[in-house]
Amino acid sequence: MKNSKSNLEVAELNAKEREVEQLQILLANYQLYYQNLRNFHWNVGGNDFFELHAKFEELYVDASDKVDEIAERVLTLEGHPLGNFSDYVAISTIQEANSNCSGTDMVKQIIQSHDILIGKVKEVLIQANENEDEGTLDILPAYVSYFEKLNWMFKAYLR
Repeated sequence: MKNSKSNLEVAELNAKEREVEQLQILLANYQLYYQNLRNFHWNVGGNDFFELHAKFEELYVDASDKVDEIAERVLTLEGHPLGNFSDYVAISTIQEANSNCSGTDMVKQIIQSHDILIGKVKEVLIQANENEDEGTLDILPAYVSYFEKLNWMFKAYLR
């Protein structure tokens, strides 16, 4: 007798693969976000230097932790997380940032990145919900509220 998978097992595998693919896209976007924050941290200047320099560092430290968490989730779901920056650039919606701009423009770019990340997290959550993947559903919702709060604060800063 052949060792074949049932249609349900194949459908579940495909659903898990789709979730891993969405997590890879989230990972790529997070890596670009992280690198942009480092870029801003190194290159911010002007009257808001001390405030923004410290804030950008806080954000990239948090982003580094989340990159690791996302990659470990990919591994947990039996995927292989992307590790090459060229792969990240190829599938990321977030683009490499130009740091030759004002602190205000850097903050605006960060707000845009947060909006993209919120959308990507929600895409992963839809797939995780369909897969009844409690692990991912436990981790990622906090990312949305975190970015929403940061965007509210940054928008207040820009006023």
